[in-house]
Amino acid sequence: MTTGLFIGLITLDCIYRVDHVPGSNEKLVAEASLLVAGGPATNAAVTFAALGNRATLIGSLGQHPLADLVRSELAEWGVAVVDLTPQLKAPPPLSTILVTAATGDRAVVSRNALGRQAALPNDAERLLQGIDIVLIDGHQMAAGLAVAQWTRSQNIPIVIDAGSWKPGFDQILPWATSVIAAAKFRLPGLATAVTTRQALVNRGVAEVATTHGPNPIQYIGDGETGNLAVPQVVVKDTLGAGDIFHGAFCHYRLQAAFPQALGNAARVAAQSCRYFGPRAWLHP
Repeated sequence: MTTGLFIGLITLDCIYRVDHVPGSNEKLVAEASLLVAGGPATNAAVTFAALGNRATLIGSLGQHPLADLVRSELAEWGVAVVDLTPQLKAPPPLSTILVTAATGDRAVVSRNALGRQAALPNDAERLLQGIDIVLIDGHQMAAGLAVAQWTRSQNIPIVIDAGSWKPGFDQILPWATSVIAAAKFRLPGLATAVTTRQALVNRGVAEVATTHGPNPIQYIGDGETGNLAVPQVVVKDTLGAGDIFHGAFCHYRLQAAFPQALGNAARVAAQSCRYFGPRAWLHP
């Protein structure tokens, strides 16, 4: 059994399935609702664990009763949590998400990790023993950088979830072995996904891919440049699909070459879009 370390955002997500996103002063009754742990690194860790691996999630939770809901759910999925802010009494970051029933598109409001940046604990090196792969989502930069520097020195692969540019990425990206970027991700000063991919390769990142939702994945890696078709499904919800992709990629990259790992991860992410919420695909 392989072991993954996931560093980044932990939220409590309030998810509503609606027939449209309400306008100003409009009240709306949801078709369905969910309350689940969320955040890019969190959803990736759950996916990695669900695929038969050990997953440890490093992020900020604290002592608030709502944090216990997050811990409880993650424990059910077999994800161990290392809390960077164990004495914090404030509630965990709350995200409100509206999923449009007809399209599966989502609208998100969140505080992310604002005010919750924290360093690794002093005994962190014990957490890094026996790790096979690391994913960093950029929401806990100090902790992510410290882990990246140590694990790369041990030749452990480091995957960066590049959803959007965040201050501090310039320090972490040089340590990455794989960068999986959203279509909107740009390095500062660059205008396109194409120039961003090439710039990352020029910086020494061995494997770079850009996801485009239902459109082909574009990648550079293993000595080739290519496009990978994404499975087409009837979409009920796109929430968390990118995070699920990253968790599945971490699983498959330990077994297969870069293009094959991307393709396998795309199939898992597409399967998740067939269901409402980020967990239903695990028990359809």
